[in-house]
Amino acid sequence: MSSNSDQARSVHGCSHLHWRRFDQHIARMRRPLTLACWDYDRTAALADGRVRPHGVDLRYLSMAVEEIFFRMARFGEFEAAELSLSTYVISLSRTAPFVALPVFPSRAFRHNGVYVHAGSGITEPEDLRGRIVGVPEYQLTAVVWIRGMLAEHYGVPVESVSYRTGGLESPGRVEKLAVDVPGVAIEPIDPDRTLSELLVTGEIDALYAPRLPSPFAAGHPAVRRLWRDSPAAEREYFRATGVFPIMHVLALRRDVYEQDRWLARSLMDAFVEAKRLAEVRLAETAAMATMLPWGYEEVRDARALMGEDFWPYGLAPNEHVLRTFLRYLHEQHLSDRLNEPAELFARETLETAVI
Repeated sequence: MSSNSDQARSVHGCSHLHWRRFDQHIARMRRPLTLACWDYDRTAALADGRVRPHGVDLRYLSMAVEEIFFRMARFGEFEAAELSLSTYVISLSRTAPFVALPVFPSRAFRHNGVYVHAGSGITEPEDLRGRIVGVPEYQLTAVVWIRGMLAEHYGVPVESVSYRTGGLESPGRVEKLAVDVPGVAIEPIDPDRTLSELLVTGEIDALYAPRLPSPFAAGHPAVRRLWRDSPAAEREYFRATGVFPIMHVLALRRDVYEQDRWLARSLMDAFVEAKRLAEVRLAETAAMATMLPWGYEEVRDARALMGEDFWPYGLAPNEHVLRTFLRYLHEQHLSDRLNEPAELFARETLETAVI
């Protein structure tokens, strides 16, 4: 005859077995979804499973953004992916293969992305007029922001510059989406050359790029930033415009979205929660979440200048930023019409149930 303790262990064991089978059953009911996204603090909780999108069995693939963009734009390899804002908007006027959510994994000020050859004589932004400027791709989101900013605030019309496209560090880079811009000189560089190399030799006068060119990182005397104190210029730009430039959106492949439209809200809610957890870590002072010695001071300064939620998701708090970008894209002849911000996103992400 079994003892009470034996019975308890038996019941306890059955209970664990029951819940394990139940969890396995629930897991089978979740919709598998592959997401390609870089390794951000604001998405870490999604990557490690602390946050699970409702009803989704998420496979998070972390890889360089250039690879994600190329593979998604050319081949639609992933069901969901981080995507260049520029690529996404341009695609809407073509085959519209994606549907975006108002989730912005990447934002960045872009004064820091303008580099010049030290012997070019370029000391002020207006000196760029009439010069040859390298860009990895003409339609790159960062480059659209830089050209728009220079035209609107610094007197450098887009067509006043000649552009050369190609790989920053490796030869052979081509545009993900073909572009044809009337009145603007755009030519690829030789297929065996790189933009970093041409900037060092002075064969291009300047470079607009989101990545740090290797000669600058190495301290090469031939390469410097146009704005020597770019953080100060970027803070002043924000004070004047209220714009913290959006670089990337989260996008679903359209066939995936149309098959399961509930995925849009499920993914957005999960990204919002993952960002909230990252914000909590930023505020921690007992033990620093990053290796930056004065990270807590940076957080304090950013909130003092930009507000408590300086990296907002959703349409409403980002509408003025999106309007600025959409205007730049249209003025640069990369979109066939001036889009409204709300047109960019899945309808399910623009309204919330109220009880």
